[in-house]
Amino acid sequence: MEFIIKYSALILAFLFAIIGHEIMHGLVAKHYGDLTATKERRLSINPLRHIHPFGSIIFPILLYLSQKLAGVSDPIIFGWAKPVPVNIFTVIQNGGYIGAVAVSLAGITYNFIMAIISASIIGFFYPPENIISLFMFMFLYYMVVVNVILAVFNAVPIPPLDGANAVKYLSLQFGWNSVVRFYNKIEPYGMLILLIILFTPIANYIFLPAEKLISWLLSF
Repeated sequence: MEFIIKYSALILAFLFAIIGHEIMHGLVAKHYGDLTATKERRLSINPLRHIHPFGSIIFPILLYLSQKLAGVSDPIIFGWAKPVPVNIFTVIQNGGYIGAVAVSLAGITYNFIMAIISASIIGFFYPPENIISLFMFMFLYYMVVVNVILAVFNAVPIPPLDGANAVKYLSLQFGWNSVVRFYNKIEPYGMLILLIILFTPIANYIFLPAEKLISWLLSF
């Protein structure tokens, strides 16, 4: 029973984290006049509109199994949903490059806020006294873990991650053309770079800040 509760809570927290992350991109873009996500009905909380077959299902399972085979006792769960469509040119037209930065960081901001809220109320369900309180405790625990991991990873300035987009639009705002040219050159190789990071020991250095932040949030 505990196994079922644990992984049900993990899956629910994972869906909350990745779907909310993507919806926030669309909502902030809508604030700047871009109705693309609205027209394509991608601001819905219906998971079926957001689940990416590889990023939301296959990749997290492969990552989990690879860490288990490597002897990791508490594997990191990571993945992504289908990106919510955004017409960044409309955003820039109405909000400038700073508006584009806001759209880029919207998902990361959502994840951090969810982690903070979850950490602030998890104490109400500890120690768990029944199945419901156990589920809520595990759900809030994973809300902290998954949201922090997703936020920290997406903040890494490697395309196509949100951190790279934010740096690129900030560079356009301040005229740092050499930075923009650099990102334009590495963009086609971004996903390959990310896969190398995730499946090598380099990932330990990327996720170390996430581990520290998770421990700090759960220490209250």
